[in-house]
Amino acid sequence: MAQNETINAPAATAPKKRSKSFLIVLIILLIAGGWFGTSKYLHSQHHEETDNAQIESNISPVIPRVAGYVKQVRVRDNQLVKKGDTLLILDDRDLALKVQQAEAALATAKSNLGAAQANTNASRANIATTKAGISTADAQIEAAQINVRRTGQDYDRYANLIKDHSITQQQFEQVEAAKQTAEKQLHILQQQKNQVAQQTSAVSSQSNATSSQIGVASAVIKQREVDVAEAKLNLSYAVVIAPEPGMVSKVNVQEGQFLQPGQSLFSIVLNNDIWVVANFKETQFEKMRTGQRVTITADAFAGHEFEATLTSFSPATGSRFALLPPDNASGNFVKVVQRLPVKIEFANQTDSLVKQLRPGMNVGVDVHL
Repeated sequence: MAQNETINAPAATAPKKRSKSFLIVLIILLIAGGWFGTSKYLHSQHHEETDNAQIESNISPVIPRVAGYVKQVRVRDNQLVKKGDTLLILDDRDLALKVQQAEAALATAKSNLGAAQANTNASRANIATTKAGISTADAQIEAAQINVRRTGQDYDRYANLIKDHSITQQQFEQVEAAKQTAEKQLHILQQQKNQVAQQTSAVSSQSNATSSQIGVASAVIKQREVDVAEAKLNLSYAVVIAPEPGMVSKVNVQEGQFLQPGQSLFSIVLNNDIWVVANFKETQFEKMRTGQRVTITADAFAGHEFEATLTSFSPATGSRFALLPPDNASGNFVKVVQRLPVKIEFANQTDSLVKQLRPGMNVGVDVHL
């Protein structure tokens, strides 16, 4: 029995050693957990973080302004282009014909203006001629009136003489005929003057009409000039050029394809500044201000931190700009924490790693409050 007790003694002390080791590990874990929790708490008091953030950049869509068939595609996928580089060319034969048609219409309008000016000049010349005819008629009427007055006086004298038989009947009849002839001549001249006056009025009206035709023809010329300019402008749109320097996306255009005006073909990611749009929860905005320093980490470059600055806040939450924004008055209200987009700009745009970032990449954002 003594030997068995001696053999079992070490086995009885082993659980005490294990329980002591467990206690030490537990204390270490509690200390580490407390340190980690305390550090996280202190960090949360001076920082706001989110991984709901992406790289953004200006992207320009390539859209044709005129309809036509694609004649030639000058770019490939992911190609770098400069401002003014030709991206694609449309078949411009229809547009060239429209330019010729507009120029022909302009030439016709100019010829109509020349004809209207010639008619106006002729009408003005006719007015001068008819006015001269009126002056001549007035002079003739004045002479006829003198002749009527003279023959009338002769008639009165001969009428008294015929009563005394101082003259023959034949002489009296000659004087009477001369008086009647003078009166009829005066009447004819007055009618001719009236006709010339009416003709002058008609010619004046015609001149006014032709003058108004000059104004109409001038307006038509301006309209035709606008048509020519528009046709030439549409012809220039047959060559689609790059609006800004950048990198071309996937080119979904083939030669011979028919394009409509306003049809989105592909895009160009412009070679300008990039920025980050971070979507913070509405509960994180209490201490956030513009101008605060931001640290950015990109999934593509693990371990590298980018310095940035918080520059602006969105005027509304992201859900407000959705195609179908939520309507809390519909009766199915469920409170969801909203997120507000925040714009963050890199402090050093010339950093080689910054230039390697692409729109749409995921990043982590840490705002220093």
